[in-house]
Amino acid sequence: MQLGMVGLGRMGANMTERLRAAGHALKTFDPNVEGTASSLEELVQQLDAPRSVWLMVPAGIVDSVLSELAPHLEKGDTIIDGGNSYYVDDLRRARELRERGIHYVDVGVSGGVWGRARGYCMMVGGDDEAVGRLVPVLEALAPGVDAAVRTPGRDGDASPEEQGWLHCGPEGAGHFVKMVHNGIEYGLMQAYAEGLNVLKHANIGLHAQETDAETTPLRDPDLYKYELDVAAITEVWRRGSVIASWLLDLTAQALHETPNLDEYAGRVSDSGEGRWTVQAAVEEGVPAPVLAASLFDRFASRGEADWGNRVLSAMRKGFGGHLEKSPEQ
Repeated sequence: MQLGMVGLGRMGANMTERLRAAGHALKTFDPNVEGTASSLEELVQQLDAPRSVWLMVPAGIVDSVLSELAPHLEKGDTIIDGGNSYYVDDLRRARELRERGIHYVDVGVSGGVWGRARGYCMMVGGDDEAVGRLVPVLEALAPGVDAAVRTPGRDGDASPEEQGWLHCGPEGAGHFVKMVHNGIEYGLMQAYAEGLNVLKHANIGLHAQETDAETTPLRDPDLYKYELDVAAITEVWRRGSVIASWLLDLTAQALHETPNLDEYAGRVSDSGEGRWTVQAAVEEGVPAPVLAASLFDRFASRGEADWGNRVLSAMRKGFGGHLEKSPEQ
């Protein structure tokens, strides 16, 4: 199948190579990459109607790319947004493009930099006609049924979801599902990080403890005298444990390479999906305390809690005369 790819960053470039390896004809555009079309207009001219153009660009510039791309497309063409756009924006974009007779498909893509070899899990939103035309591309990008053991009771030909892609519903549905996927990812990552931190500090009883009015004493230091090999623990958990996962695989690799993670500052970004998931939970009236807590912890990791903590310190001093201890103490 012929496909135009806009954006050859970490994801777009690897997806392009995977599709080409599967025999698809890719035409590309990226202003920062030599050998691609010189403009979006030229890219469109290289494609046969009905055209399909896949965008792998940051969510913040999708609208500007669409405003430049859409005038060069014709009725029956399709634009695919494979980035992490907010599904609310998808609904607006789909409505605007529909007036021109252009299809809009949103695809939430999970797989990261490993997707070229492993394949990509994809959550798709859009009308049946446009999605149906993209099936060869989706099948080539997906990991395939062998990526996981088949669920008991499923037999016969593999369904799309067993191959690693799913038409979730109309426009916006793909990014809505991917939004929640990333919200869950936040929670899983937070759980691993907090649990491993407990293991890391299980040796607190081996160190001298301060005794003063500002420090809660360790009641029984003998209970916390374990010098645990956290890297080894993540390695053993990868085998047969109910908490085994690809995230754990990546954590074990990082700890093997740098046991103390010295190269990381611990400043954790959030790209929007976690916020949107929590917002959806609030508007749906659905409790999501773990997802919300993991999001707020990311804010704290970037220093956004510092001033609030100063307020706490000021109040403690005000009502009890508690003196703030320096970080070195």
